[in-house]
Amino acid sequence: MAESLKATMMAVAFPGLGQIYNRKYWKIPLVYAGFGGLIYSAGFNSSQYNKYMKAYQDFTDAIPETKSYQVLIIADPSTYDPVLHPNTYNLSNASYYKDGMLRMVDYYKRYRDLSYIGIAGWYLFSILDANVDASLFNYDISDNLDIAVVPVQFPLPGGFIGAGLNVSLKVTF
Repeated sequence: MAESLKATMMAVAFPGLGQIYNRKYWKIPLVYAGFGGLIYSAGFNSSQYNKYMKAYQDFTDAIPETKSYQVLIIADPSTYDPVLHPNTYNLSNASYYKDGMLRMVDYYKRYRDLSYIGIAGWYLFSILDANVDASLFNYDISDNLDIAVVPVQFPLPGGFIGAGLNVSLKVTF
């Protein structure tokens, strides 16, 4: 019991340390690959969220100098921009691009938040893995344990006999 507590505390202190303590060195790259992928995902989604949020803010303000949204929208600004082209813009085009940017803001915010939840979940999973591995380190897998699947007959209502499978665990001392 003390071994699993020590492995758990080491995994809590630093991810992967519990796996090192359990001498499961092959799991360490998996732990860090999981963290690396989730951290990359959080960073990517966060940068995209910031980019689309800035573009949305620039699109909805009345300042002509703020036009970061033009990098994201490939169409001609005279068809959708009410600040730079008040006489030629189309209201439906402006609404379409504004709603699209807002959808992208929501999309990247959601996946940024899910990435942070994934990091916390992966951290807890690595702790749980270290604990379970240390707890099962001295588990008995000798020949004294046996599991068998055998056919069996059992009575059915009406006097009939049915066939089935029985699973039993036999422990010999």
